[in-house]
Amino acid sequence: MQLLLKNISVGKWKIPIPVLIWFALAVIAALAEISRGHKAINNYDIFSGVFEHAVQQKNLYLAYPSEYVDSNYYGPLFSILIAPFALLPDYLGCFLWCVANAWVLFYAIRQLQLTEKQQHIILLIGAIEMMTSIHNVQFNPMLTGWIILSYVLVEKEKDLWAALFIAAGFMVKIYGITGIAFFWFSKHQVKFVASFIFWLIVLFCLPMIISSPAFIIQSYKDWFHALVEKNALNIDAEDTNLMQDISVMGMIRRIFNHDHLPNYFVTVPAAVLYALPFLRISQYKQLAFRLSYVCLALIGVVIFSSSAESSTFVIAVCGVGIWYVIQRDPKNKWIHILLAFVILLTSLSPTDIFPRYVREHFILPYSLKALPCFIVWLVLIYRLLFVNFNTDKVPANE
Repeated sequence: MQLLLKNISVGKWKIPIPVLIWFALAVIAALAEISRGHKAINNYDIFSGVFEHAVQQKNLYLAYPSEYVDSNYYGPLFSILIAPFALLPDYLGCFLWCVANAWVLFYAIRQLQLTEKQQHIILLIGAIEMMTSIHNVQFNPMLTGWIILSYVLVEKEKDLWAALFIAAGFMVKIYGITGIAFFWFSKHQVKFVASFIFWLIVLFCLPMIISSPAFIIQSYKDWFHALVEKNALNIDAEDTNLMQDISVMGMIRRIFNHDHLPNYFVTVPAAVLYALPFLRISQYKQLAFRLSYVCLALIGVVIFSSSAESSTFVIAVCGVGIWYVIQRDPKNKWIHILLAFVILLTSLSPTDIFPRYVREHFILPYSLKALPCFIVWLVLIYRLLFVNFNTDKVPANE
């Protein structure tokens, strides 16, 4: 680990190895997919199609088999986000989209109230999942960055801009609403709420610039129905698509052969546990408490979602990375063992490094990719409920 945290000289510049690894993996993943042609960048074709269909006022959530496989499940606002890339030639737009995703998450991690060494360790821990997401040309790295930035901006008392990232994340992909939890850490809660409402209105209307008010309003209704239908498909354990529902609910459904277990049997107790730490108001002033809750939010939004797939776990594993670097006793062996478990079962299991037989007969059929992150989530819940953070501070200056 120490070797990977050093700098490497490139001409006159000294570049930290974790930063070099981060962007090298992003570029390699992007070029690898682009080199295989349009079938490999199908997700990007879906994304650019959102912009084109919004301009043409064609239903954003229908299947267009002549253009791409599968359907769009992102909100109408995504048409504005993808527009600068969709206007470029396909392969160039796809490459820049991938690099932009990696950069936004990198930038967000660098804004955390941690030492440079701690930030670099998070980059190393999250690098494989970031690469997996880029291989799938996904939006998840950027969304992770938005969630982290919403917390960072609350910390900096820039609630207007924090609310922008929360509202934008929510209106593109529901996961982004996670940042609303940081309201409790805001010193300007009225401004936070007012800003959030303001951005919801602005962002709701923004896609109308390239389309029409009637079409965008109808698109939000279509989006809701598309998400409901997709969730029904995700929780069908009899479905042959094992790449969805990689969640705590998915584990229960598949391990115990309880095909139609409703999500709320798990999500309601989880929501209660999410809320309980906010009763510990005296702990809010401790950075370790606030960062621990950020970790809890990043992990939980993935492992309690029936829409979770392999490329979504960049969100959760970045949460694990933050959890790892804020441990008060870095020599505690169980911390390293749990991190190794996350890297092995969560990050490496989808790769060719992992035994194919184990992946196909155990990891995928039982959604076990979610298991290590769930264990970290339970550890965080225990700490947030029972640890006195007044004496358990982040070792940021060590």
